[in-house]
Amino acid sequence: MLFDKQTYMERRRVLRERIGSGIILLMGNNDSPVNYPANGYKFRQDSSFLYYFGLHREGLVGVLDADEGREWLIGDDIDIEDIVWFGQVDSVADMARQTGVDQSAPMKELAVLVDKARKQGRRVHFLPPYRHDLMIQLMDLTGIHPSQQREQASVELIKAVIDQRAVKSDAEVAEIVRACAIGYEMHTTAMRMCAPGVTEQEIAGRISGIASSKGCIVSFPSILSMHGEIMHGYPSPRPLEAGRLMLCDCGAETNENYCSDNTRTTPISGRFTQRQREIYQIVVDCHDYALQLAAPGVKWWDVHFGVARLMTERLKELGLMKGDTDEAVRAGAHAMFFPHGLGHMMGMDVHDMEGLGQTYVGFDDEVRPNLEQFGTNCLRCGRRLQEGWVMTDEPGIYFIPALIDDWRAKGHCKDFLCFDKIETYKDFGGIRLEDDILITKDGCRMLGDRIIPYKVEDVENFLG
Repeated sequence: MLFDKQTYMERRRVLRERIGSGIILLMGNNDSPVNYPANGYKFRQDSSFLYYFGLHREGLVGVLDADEGREWLIGDDIDIEDIVWFGQVDSVADMARQTGVDQSAPMKELAVLVDKARKQGRRVHFLPPYRHDLMIQLMDLTGIHPSQQREQASVELIKAVIDQRAVKSDAEVAEIVRACAIGYEMHTTAMRMCAPGVTEQEIAGRISGIASSKGCIVSFPSILSMHGEIMHGYPSPRPLEAGRLMLCDCGAETNENYCSDNTRTTPISGRFTQRQREIYQIVVDCHDYALQLAAPGVKWWDVHFGVARLMTERLKELGLMKGDTDEAVRAGAHAMFFPHGLGHMMGMDVHDMEGLGQTYVGFDDEVRPNLEQFGTNCLRCGRRLQEGWVMTDEPGIYFIPALIDDWRAKGHCKDFLCFDKIETYKDFGGIRLEDDILITKDGCRMLGDRIIPYKVEDVENFLG
């Protein structure tokens, strides 16, 4: 366990008191087979279960009684055949004591506890499941079909978990910084390898190996491509080409499952062309402007659109946009170049708690998502920032040929977009810069003991 048992006991106490009544099910993950039962993916514990119990073993469920304050750790001990193959592990009772739970029981008792609560008319709180084996288990326990489980998950529990997990303790921040150190090594390795003739897959494989060599995993499948205009451009066998840009978006996840997430865009020939430098500098300035704006009490919505206005102003200077800046941003014209949100929460999940529902994670009664406008519908957060939150700062500018053709044919935002000039950038690709930031008492700061080079001169000097 990353923390002492008092930490987990206090987290569960706060959760029980916040929920107030009923029983709370916190489902741990099971092993997941790749192609047959004995050949499994590396085990990854559910983040919320890990947050409240700190236990990495598969096949566990935590039960909290919000009325009586009682807690159970449910799971089966492994048998002698498992011990032969995997070695001795702690019993469920031992694990319960380690995390401060005074009662343990075999898995068959879970149905007894849930059935008793349901017969008493008590609420059974559970989080939205995302693995199909747990959906089946929940159906057996509650009678709720998997197709209805996300809708019937406890909104009270979702909001309570989000409020707790969103604010990172100093110890959690330190673990994220450890992930950032691995991410630094991954990114600087990719930058050093970036040269004409080297394949995307070779670089991606090398940086994934860095995470593995630390006993870790990547925090998401690495994005590495000359086609930076593709949001999820996964590495292909193609060799890098002189004069183009390589976008690398990757991160590490520590053994305790805290993440890093950074993006860098590197000139494959070692130097930016004039056109690349102009667009790249806009992204740098947007990245740094977000650092100036982000602070407790500031709406992330306003940070995002502050960056969008700056980007629009600078693109107007290059002759790519025109018209009134505020009107252009209200119309969503900037989304031609910047079709995603400025950033997302990060922690034990690289998109922290996204599985609980982005509407609850990133928005509230004050700031609601706008799902009707292209680009704005991809914002993952709009809420007022709080001290202790960890966010990503990731502006980008992309030239997506199919999107350019589509908007031009429809005349969409034609009063704000200079389509003739934009046409000449169809071969450009895309640029994104991303760093992880901690919201502090007075503002924010970038996380990581060493910052991956991102200023124009720093990148070119690093590449030699």
